[in-house]
Amino acid sequence: MTIKTEKPLLSAEAVKKDLLAKYPAKAGRRRAQQMVAAPGPGREAPEIVSNARTLPGVITMRGCTYAGCKGVVLGPTRDIVNITHGPIGCGFYSWLTRRNQTDASADGAENYMTYCFSTDMQDNDIVFGGEKKLKAAIREACALFKPKAVSIFATCPVGLIGDDIHSVAREMSEETGINVFGFSCEGYKGVSQSAGHHIANNGLFKNIIGINDNGPDGKFKINMLGEYNIGGDAFEIERLLEKCGITLVAAFSGNSTYDKFAASHTADLNCVMCHRSINYVAEMMDTKFGIPWCKVNFIGAAATAKSLRKIAAYFEDAELAKRVEEVIAAEMPSVEKVQAEVRPRCEGKTAMLFVGGSRAHHYQELFKEIGMRCVAAGYEFAHRDDYEGRAVLPSIKVDADSRNIEELHVTPDPHRHQPRKSPEDKERLAAAGFSFKDYEGMIPDMEAGALVIDDLNEHEAGRLIALYKPDIFCAGIKEKYGAHKRGLPMKQLHSYDSGGPYAGFAGAVNFYREIDRLVNSNVFGLIPAPWQESPELYAHFAWD
Repeated sequence: MTIKTEKPLLSAEAVKKDLLAKYPAKAGRRRAQQMVAAPGPGREAPEIVSNARTLPGVITMRGCTYAGCKGVVLGPTRDIVNITHGPIGCGFYSWLTRRNQTDASADGAENYMTYCFSTDMQDNDIVFGGEKKLKAAIREACALFKPKAVSIFATCPVGLIGDDIHSVAREMSEETGINVFGFSCEGYKGVSQSAGHHIANNGLFKNIIGINDNGPDGKFKINMLGEYNIGGDAFEIERLLEKCGITLVAAFSGNSTYDKFAASHTADLNCVMCHRSINYVAEMMDTKFGIPWCKVNFIGAAATAKSLRKIAAYFEDAELAKRVEEVIAAEMPSVEKVQAEVRPRCEGKTAMLFVGGSRAHHYQELFKEIGMRCVAAGYEFAHRDDYEGRAVLPSIKVDADSRNIEELHVTPDPHRHQPRKSPEDKERLAAAGFSFKDYEGMIPDMEAGALVIDDLNEHEAGRLIALYKPDIFCAGIKEKYGAHKRGLPMKQLHSYDSGGPYAGFAGAVNFYREIDRLVNSNVFGLIPAPWQESPELYAHFAWD
């Protein structure tokens, strides 16, 4: 009989001290505030500094404001022509890099996701301005594709030279009769891609949401916010909702269309997956249209079941609750079978997760289900509420970077504001355990002593791998090859490499099997790199 032993968890303070040792004193003091030890489930989370600019010279894992706006939120929409106004590299960078999937066959909508639209600004455009080139690009796109909408995304040089994309959008809307709107999402504008999410949310709310009252029929209608259909996740979630009899009006923005966005205000509940990227839309739709929102998580079998039950509880319909239980009962046997196969080989192994959105939190559910532990985790672009929970929102100070982003003044729509739940209904649901507008954050859900780090960088990633010696490292494409060079399996959770879906019950099965393969057949740890056998270059730090 083999007795499985867990690796002892290193002291978070000792690891933190090691990570900070190479920093200059001032930088180290600042960086120390972005690292905390998790106190354990159910305990109050310590304050962590986040949404702060990366230290100059540090090789961060973050993306830019443009990446958050165009690449994350608007990128998965299939029938809006998304034009990058800037150098071609910016457009190429945000072109299908996250493996967002879509299915245009169901409703016959156009699919422009396979195109990379850019004004391809050159030196001459930087000197003399690019507005004429932008107008020509919009005219060409409208003539060729006749889209329902055209969106314009400003990149760094556009902001620096002062091209007015919004006046161009207004002019071209009048000329073409097509809804043209712009996003001032210059890459430098915010701390990280999080600023781009906020800008995208504002743009969608001002220009599309609520302009079409002809939503789909259905007794139980919801929107799924913050689900981007990476690797087909949204398809799996839609399958489950359909089996339960729940109508998905719109997803923001996986497998999405212009018309679905426009009619999204006809839903009765907003379900938020990625809290950071989309909570702004959820709040504004509640204020303007009276649609409440709640936090859900479809990553992990137990979390999926909990989320389906939460949606059913909101609608307070016995028949819906019964169907949800039937769907869970039908789906769980296959999950439990694979879970039982995989768990003996994975139990006690360790993982580190440094991902965007809520993924560093949500994916810990899947690892727990096969007995693996998360020893360190963090986000690329989180705010304090993503770590500590929304209870800290009143104490978060608005800094200069946040003031760069427009705050919309939203009021109830005089014609479309229809509160889906009365105050009495909400009180009754709350008394029964239902939570509106709530997110407890990542830290309170983590194992005591696990290390939480905001805005991880390459130096720290290397040291964490050396100190913790985890069995798998989960992050993005920039970190993939560094982990492989250190002999460690790496799973991309931004774009899934070639895997997925990982959402829902079927997604959990896919994830179990893939992690089992990665942590138990580690080819990267078996093959020495050429420089390990015959190093030709030696170096040291000046202060060594």
